[in-house]
Amino acid sequence: MFTSSDLRKGLKIEIDGIPYAITDFNFNKPGKGTAIYTVKLKNMITGATQTKTYRPNDKMDKPNLTEKKMVYSYKDADDYIFMDENYEQIALSAEALGDKCFLLAEDIEVNVLYHNDSPIDIALPNFVEKAVVQTEPGARGNTATNVLKPATVEGDYEIQVPLFIKEGDIVKIDTRTGNYADRVSKK
Repeated sequence: MFTSSDLRKGLKIEIDGIPYAITDFNFNKPGKGTAIYTVKLKNMITGATQTKTYRPNDKMDKPNLTEKKMVYSYKDADDYIFMDENYEQIALSAEALGDKCFLLAEDIEVNVLYHNDSPIDIALPNFVEKAVVQTEPGARGNTATNVLKPATVEGDYEIQVPLFIKEGDIVKIDTRTGNYADRVSKK
């Protein structure tokens, strides 16, 4: 059990059997009366957000969350199949993965998050490497600032890249932000 004084950004709590992650936290102590803890919660299953307030003596449940290392194997219709070292397979839907499904590559190692022995999400490595499939040639001109152009990488994911990136280049993508990080190699 958590109390209101345990609340902080990043903490995971359970409300009515559903796990939530605290994305924002605010403590307010008015001149009179009791303190108020205001938190923004993100539903870890659906991704929906809500705001909730707590008093100092409120209690929250601790969710039953576990992580397991698995390897992405393949896509089957709308499901993404992951396998552990014992060759046990689980399937997660594209809806559950969100934009993370665009950054998956075959044999990439991920951490699968379970809630009550049911898979709900994955944690990708901090960086993935993808080949640029389509981009416009960079136009010469005002390059005093970091000018970016759209590019589509493997998996039909679109990112903004610098002008010098060409089709066939391998780029590193930061999975936490979904943005271009670096060029790994040229074609």
